[in-house]
Amino acid sequence: MNSMYYGSIEAGGTKFVCAVGNEKGEIKDSIQIKTETPEITMPQVIDFFKNYDLMAIGIGSFGPIDINVDSPTYGFITSTPKLPWRNYPFMKAIKDEFDIPVGFNTDVNAAALGEATLGAAKGLDSCLYITVGTGVGAGAVVQGQLLSGLSHPEMGHILIPRHPDDAYSGKCPYHQDCLEGLAAGPAIEARWGKKGIELADKKEVWELEAHYIAEALMQYMLILSPKRIVLGGGVMKQKQLFPLIHKKVQTLLNGYLNIPEVTENIEQYIVPPGLGDHAGITGGLILAKEAYETVRL
Repeated sequence: MNSMYYGSIEAGGTKFVCAVGNEKGEIKDSIQIKTETPEITMPQVIDFFKNYDLMAIGIGSFGPIDINVDSPTYGFITSTPKLPWRNYPFMKAIKDEFDIPVGFNTDVNAAALGEATLGAAKGLDSCLYITVGTGVGAGAVVQGQLLSGLSHPEMGHILIPRHPDDAYSGKCPYHQDCLEGLAAGPAIEARWGKKGIELADKKEVWELEAHYIAEALMQYMLILSPKRIVLGGGVMKQKQLFPLIHKKVQTLLNGYLNIPEVTENIEQYIVPPGLGDHAGITGGLILAKEAYETVRL
């Protein structure tokens, strides 16, 4: 039954997680590889998958990436701040080694797909998955499909009002004080002089963080109206953030969205991932299954 497996790659800014499993999200084997240059990281990725006879591989990658199938750079990582990976033909590198279908999307879109199919938004045709970690990114499922248009959404780079008491200039190399520049893990560390994990008992750190996340969530709710919002990533492991965010979202909306999910049951509406740290890797398995089925049609 070895050939009934799919491969999944969750390519993150810090590490690659590679796994072999099935479309139910059951993982048979997995490995973590440090994100270095493509010359160092990719041979390790390929070696891992060479042990298996796979039907397809799904890739969820850090971005920006090109997901337009008609584009000459489809399957490339494009304008990433990670310079060694800029203009890297990720999909081709995998296809050249394994003559099987490959699904390709952003890491957050893969996680959104995982959560919508098997996680906290299972049974809903709409959800938003946001990761707050090394960066901030979001993927949306709308009417059962991953949202894309001109490109994939880049919701981590929206501009939000700066908190009047926040003097920190912002970390984003492109926009300085966009959401990612103000609220990602590296921004917390640069603002407060310590990593978030060392600041767990400092209430003011998480009040400010919740403020920025809530401002962004209000925008997303008003524009996309998702049926559930899933917040993942390393920063969201600070569980004290959830009640603060729930309260701040309600305060910001000020009764404007008079919907029970928002006014009465917000703790069931804005939730942690149902799949924990496996949202992205599970989504990659589903991307692989979709790629396999598309080719077979």
